Amino acid sequence: MKFIDEAKIHVKAGDGGNGAVTFRREKYIPLGGPDGGDGGRGGSIYVVADRNINTLVDYRYTRKFVGQRGENGRGADCYGSGGEDIILHMPVGTIITDANTDQVIADLDHHDKKVLLSKGGKGGLGNLHFKSSVNRSPRQNTKGELGEEFDLKLELRVLADVGLLGLPNAGKSTLIRAISAARPKVADYPFTTLHPNLGVVRVDTNRSFVMADVPGLIEGAADGAGLGIRFLKHLQRTRILLHLVDIAPIDPDSDPVRDAKAIVGELIKHDPELANKPRWLVLNKLDLIPEEDRDAAVKNFLKAYKKATKYDGPYFPIAAINGEGTKPLIYAIQEALEKMNPRPESDLEADEPSLPEEAA
Repeated sequence: MKFIDEAKIHVKAGDGGNGAVTFRREKYIPLGGPDGGDGGRGGSIYVVADRNINTLVDYRYTRKFVGQRGENGRGADCYGSGGEDIILHMPVGTIITDANTDQVIADLDHHDKKVLLSKGGKGGLGNLHFKSSVNRSPRQNTKGELGEEFDLKLELRVLADVGLLGLPNAGKSTLIRAISAARPKVADYPFTTLHPNLGVVRVDTNRSFVMADVPGLIEGAADGAGLGIRFLKHLQRTRILLHLVDIAPIDPDSDPVRDAKAIVGELIKHDPELANKPRWLVLNKLDLIPEEDRDAAVKNFLKAYKKATKYDGPYFPIAAINGEGTKPLIYAIQEALEKMNPRPESDLEADEPSLPEEAA
């Protein structure tokens, strides 16, 4: 299954049925009055958030949804039956907008949330509604109303408490593998992560949080370089960003301070609101530095980075490959999250959330 996080669909609710024009005709009742029933309402289209779905792939190939039309009214005061409603199931975190006006119609931010997308048309009135003392044989009726019709854009933004940010090969996937049961692909070349990965980090009994790993950024990402900033939308619902920095790059021409500053610049250029989220520094690959030189390397990096960016937040030196330093990090994250406002109706209580392994 491919990971699809964007789609466009067309929804058309069912039209209402027409009212009937009929008259009562029975033996020994020669002047029976009007008895035309009303038409049935058209079927509406609803959407429901479902935590058991993790991709919009179903809406990439089936793009048109039309509600059932209401039945026409019949004689003998018989009303037409209403059309059946259509219920679409989409992943939690999906945002639905009108493709023509960009107005947000629904934000499926918790499991089982149900929203009306397109309302079915009302049924028309039969002629029995038009009889009066001066109009004993009305031949008027009304037609059913048309169902609402929209072109919609679907955009999935995964729900997670913590998001990982950094250059390709900074060790984001290695970290999420080390502290959760998620198993994203890890390799020694850039852009091994091609789609978001989620992992539940179990801190203690009944204490956990969800971490999201997205493809790495490079300088110029906001202008389309690398994989661009397409996947940054998956960090917009997070409450803490972890900025992973490779403190011991293999390339002698690499400058960790310059690279880290460039990532912050791309973040600000893409979305200042996202850049203003709490962002913590995680200095990774400590294992590649001789033990006696580690403190000096961390101190030198922090001094230069703070001077370049005015950063004054927390920092955590770690070695994700062997888990060194990760325990203080996850406990600090848990404590910080508990002090923040809790996420409404947790959709993150389910067992390990997963996303398909194949990229779109």
